[in-house]
Amino acid sequence: MTEVSTDKRRGGPTSVWMSLLAETSLHPGSGRELGVVDLPVAREGGTGHPVLFGSQLKGSLRDRAEQLGWDKNRKADLDRVFGSPDAAGFVLFSDARVVLLPVRSLTSAYRWVTCPHVLERLARDFDRTRGATSFDVPQIAGLDKALSNQPQPGKRLFLEEREVEVAGGVPEDVLEAVEGLFGASAARKRVGQQLTIVSDDTFSWFARYGLPVRARNALDKDKQSKSLWYEESLPPDTLLVAVVSSRGAGAPGADLADLFRDARYLQVGGNETVGEGWVAVHWPSAAAGKEGD
Repeated sequence: MTEVSTDKRRGGPTSVWMSLLAETSLHPGSGRELGVVDLPVAREGGTGHPVLFGSQLKGSLRDRAEQLGWDKNRKADLDRVFGSPDAAGFVLFSDARVVLLPVRSLTSAYRWVTCPHVLERLARDFDRTRGATSFDVPQIAGLDKALSNQPQPGKRLFLEEREVEVAGGVPEDVLEAVEGLFGASAARKRVGQQLTIVSDDTFSWFARYGLPVRARNALDKDKQSKSLWYEESLPPDTLLVAVVSSRGAGAPGADLADLFRDARYLQVGGNETVGEGWVAVHWPSAAAGKEGD
């Protein structure tokens, strides 16, 4: 799902937000590092939260356009939207930041976990695209507290290696805003039961140490290991949100909606040949201001 707004004070530039729901494991890589994990996911420098950089998102969208024949049939549109060696593109792409992170739980298969800081930044993104913040950011009283609709307040909730006490339910305006990120997806029906808001520090721990790490190997012709490495990824059902803006007057969604008219899926990040990186994109329809998948 997306929202579209026009800033009339600045001559008509338009911003939309788009959500990316991971259908498979997702590896927005940062390159090889000297550590326990050879290939970690890209992270923000300040928070340590996983991120899909805007340049990666833009590259994936341009690749999608070329697969649909824009480089042959709509070359002018391709260069206008994404840019060319001689000119900047009309569309500006922000980083896609994690809003909901799936975390294992003893009381259910997993929980969609977020925190006040992530919700505050989501509200600020909404402010850029709508002109007003649509929900109040809740606060968490301590590291061992959480907000969740299930179980009931006072009950304990086990998340990975952490144990938290449910201090109350998820506020209705927050739940409504998060549900909207899923558009018409069937996953939207589960948000009310699985959404859990933990403290900023607890979420940071999950973002740094709770992501899946897999061993991968390259074999020679004799089936002997020649290169063993460990790779980190975002799990399926991770939800990310990016803001896409126009350079000057006009709506960026009008052109990009064509990329998802027949299929709303996009491959981003690494490991494409082993089936990773597929996300469901919720994007505005060609008609400005309307929703579309």
